[in-house]
This record gives sequence, C-alpha cells and structure tokens, in this order.
Amino acid sequence: MRYALPALPLALLPALLNAADHHHDHHTGHAPLSAHEHGVAELDIAVDDATLELELRTPAFNLLGFEHTATSEQEHRQVVTVQQQLEQAERLFGLPAAAGCTRSDWQLESPLFATGDTSRTDDSHSDVRVHYHYHCTSPAALKQLDAEGFFQAFPATRTLRLQVFGPNGQSGANLSPEQMRFTF
Repeated sequence: MRYALPALPLALLPALLNAADHHHDHHTGHAPLSAHEHGVAELDIAVDDATLELELRTPAFNLLGFEHTATSEQEHRQVVTVQQQLEQAERLFGLPAAAGCTRSDWQLESPLFATGDTSRTDDSHSDVRVHYHYHCTSPAALKQLDAEGFFQAFPATRTLRLQVFGPNGQSGANLSPEQMRFTF
C-alpha cells in the first residue's frame, strides 16, 4: 500500500452515496468541504495497519499570503520558507510519540513552488496539496493529532477541516486556533 490516500475516495464512494441518502437534522461540527476558501484548509488522515497518510489541501493564500507566482525577492523568500515549514510536518502536526511514526515520504504539489517556472504570473486562485506518508510501529497509539504548530506557522488559516479514515471508521472535525487538537 504505497499511497492509499489517492484511492481512498473511490473506496469510500459507496459509503458516501449511502450517507447522502441519510437525512435528519443534527450538527456534526463540520461543514461540507469547499473547493477554495481563504482561511480554510482541509486535512485527510488515513490509517491502515502501520501506514499513516496525511493529505493537506489549502489555498496558497493561507500559507503564503498571495496566490501568484513569486515576483519580488521577498515573495521568493516566503516561498522557500513555507516549503521548509511544510517539509517539517512533525512540527505542524503533532502525533503521539508512543505511535512511533516515521515519515517515509512527502510530496508538495503547487505551481507556486515549482523551481524555474515563471510562466504562471496570473492572479487566479492557487491551491497547495501536500501528501505525507508515515510508517508507525504502534499505530494503535494514534489517539490524537495536535495542529498547534500548523496554526502558529500559518495564522491566515482559521479552520482546518479534518476527515479521518481508520480502523474505527470515518470521523471528522473542524480545528481552529481555539481548538487545535483532535482525538481519534
């Protein structure tokens, strides 16, 4: 299971379709996911045996403060700084040490972080996708995620919408600077 997260939506499609038929009035604490909303980021978490996958999706504005290709020296420095912050996922998303999770891979996808690409100079909406792949020696100890580092690093993000898929089923929550921890 090299990258379970990209196949996850297809695997969950039947359950999501059944859920769409389920109508009654209750508040789950999170709103439907949006395509591009400044101040809002999305984090999918998938746990399968000893594999933990995190996928962050966010408007570039939440991370950089702009959504165009860097043009000034200051913007170029900001891109480098944010890329370094995203690479250090352990500082952004705290996992229980008892779980023994070691990141084995990560991928950053956004034209704004492509080196040498100056072809994109428009001011259209830009999104950033970051995928982290971990191996955990004690996955049963994955009981909590702490996003304090994420909110401190990227204060323009006011809401982090979580979707968690794991051995105990699916759950979700909205995290914020006022509520930065999620218990699985």
